[in-house]
Amino acid sequence: MKEIFERVSIRKYEDRPVEPEKIEAILRAAMAAPSTGNQQPWEFYVVTNPDVIKQLSQVHQYSGAAAGAPAVIVPCYRIRDIWLPDWAQIDLAIATENLWLETTAQGLGGVWMGIAPQNDRIEAVDRILHLPEGLHAFALFPLGYPAESRVQEDRWDESRVHYVR
Repeated sequence: MKEIFERVSIRKYEDRPVEPEKIEAILRAAMAAPSTGNQQPWEFYVVTNPDVIKQLSQVHQYSGAAAGAPAVIVPCYRIRDIWLPDWAQIDLAIATENLWLETTAQGLGGVWMGIAPQNDRIEAVDRILHLPEGLHAFALFPLGYPAESRVQEDRWDESRVHYVR
């Protein structure tokens, strides 16, 4: 549970690769997420090619920090061969949160950069990664060893809690 309260957006990374076993642990956590009807619509692209990372960093005005990351995980969702495609993006949101929490547990930092539901962003990433038909980018998740230190703010706000008794 501590990762929930330690997770922060990290946009600056040390110039060193992330070990494959850490990437695998992160992906295992993502795939452990619950999904609607257990459809598991996810696929994950792990990008370490600097030229492709640079292209991904130019997808939208907020994706620039990806350029300095040693790796970018791109969670993607299938809309074919699943029975509840309208829920696929929600399933990917849950998987991406798991991915982020395990990134923190591995001593790494990352940041969730939104792609879905904006079609122009989805299409741009789909093109860059040459995704097959029926598979679409959900987010960009640059990650690496943090080159900055941040502390999560306390977001508790009792006024947003409502009991119905």
